[in-house]
Amino acid sequence: MWIDQDLCTGDGLCVDHCPDVFTQLEDGIAYVVENGVILNDPGSAGSLAEVNPKHMSSVVMAADVCPGECIFIDMRDADERLTFIGGATTTS
Repeated sequence: MWIDQDLCTGDGLCVDHCPDVFTQLEDGIAYVVENGVILNDPGSAGSLAEVNPKHMSSVVMAADVCPGECIFIDMRDADERLTFIGGATTTS
């Protein structure tokens, strides 16, 4: 899961939905938090986070309500089929 900071509108809805996974810094932009560490490396793999399964439904909800549609989630099922979720869009 990652955030495209170029698309982030700074509304903070992601933080409202899942403060254990998202934070906003002084720049007003949302960033991903993994194991208490803010992943602040926009545009690179350094901002890619694994989501604890207990937070997954909140993260998906945050992606769904995000006005900037900047939260992107890759999920694989038991058959290794990839589902990509970005904002309110889901494809298989």
